[in-house]
Amino acid sequence: MASKTIAVVGATGAQGSGVVRAILAGGGEFTVRALTRDVTSAKARELAALGAEVVTGDYSDPAGLAEAFEGAHGAFLVTDFWTHMDPEKEQAYVRNLIDAVQKAGVKHVVWSTLEDTRELIPVDDPRMPTLLGKYKVPHFDAKAEADAFFTESGVPTTFLRTTFYYENLADALAPARDAQGRLVLNIPMGDAPLAGIASGDIGRVAVSIFRGGNEFIGRTVSIAGDVLTGDQIAAALGDALGEPVEYRPVTHDQFRAFGFPGADEYGNMLQYYTEFADEFTSPRDPARVRELTPEVQSLREWLATAGYRLPTAA
Repeated sequence: MASKTIAVVGATGAQGSGVVRAILAGGGEFTVRALTRDVTSAKARELAALGAEVVTGDYSDPAGLAEAFEGAHGAFLVTDFWTHMDPEKEQAYVRNLIDAVQKAGVKHVVWSTLEDTRELIPVDDPRMPTLLGKYKVPHFDAKAEADAFFTESGVPTTFLRTTFYYENLADALAPARDAQGRLVLNIPMGDAPLAGIASGDIGRVAVSIFRGGNEFIGRTVSIAGDVLTGDQIAAALGDALGEPVEYRPVTHDQFRAFGFPGADEYGNMLQYYTEFADEFTSPRDPARVRELTPEVQSLREWLATAGYRLPTAA
C-alpha cells in the first residue's frame, strides 16, 4: 500500500520542520511534502536532502496552496504571527489555508493553535494591557478565533494546542550574567510553573495524531514535555552548563518595559502563564502526552540531547 502524503505548511520553521523530520524518521508510514515560500533557502535544501518533497507554498496565494496540497491525505497547518504581528493578516492566511485544503480534498488537518486568553482575562481587565484594541495576547487570541473557521468550514481537524518552546531558553529567555558575573534567569513567572516542550516534539505528537486518524478528528490535544517552576528550570540549566544559574524573576511590567519588538505581548503571555497556571498546565499533562507519544522529552532530556549552550552574547 502506498504511503499517505502529509503536507506541512511552514516547513522550514520551528514547528513545521519538526513535523517534516518526524515523518521522515517514521519508517515510511507517511511521505512528506514540505511547503515553504522559498524552496531555494538553506533550510529548504536541507529538508530536500533528507528526503522531503519540497514545494512552494505561500500563505497569501490560495490557488498555489491548493495545488501544493493536491493529493495529500493530511496537512499540518501553522502560522507564524511573529513575522508580521498582525492578527487580521494571520486570520486571512488561515482562511486561505482552509480554502486550499478543501479544494484539495485533504482528509485530516492538524491545526497548531492556542487558547483565547480573554476567556480568563477579559479585554477590560486592567491587570494587563489590552493590545491592538481587542486582544490580551494577540498571537494566542487570534489563533483561537481562527479555530471557529475550521469548525464552520467542516474541515476534518484536530486542534493541537502547543506551548512555550524549550529553545527559548537558549535564545530570548536564556540566562544572562549580572554585574558580578553570575548567571541569572529573569523569566517573570514568580512561583508559578511553566509548561514547555521541544519544538521538534510538537512534530512527533502531530505524527501520532495523523497515525490515530479519525479517532482525533474534532478533538483538542494540549501538549507539554515538562511543567517546571523557575527554580527547577534554573537548576536544570545550571546542571547543563556546569555552573549555578539563579532564578531571579522580574515583574511582568518590568519585562514589558524591556522594549524589544513584541515585549508587551510577550510580557502579557508570561503573565497569563503565571496568573492562570492551573488552567493552562492542567490540560498539558506530560504523562498523558507521553501515552500518545513516548518520545516527548523532558527539559533535562532536551538539554542533554541539544548540547545546550548560552547565546554568544550572554
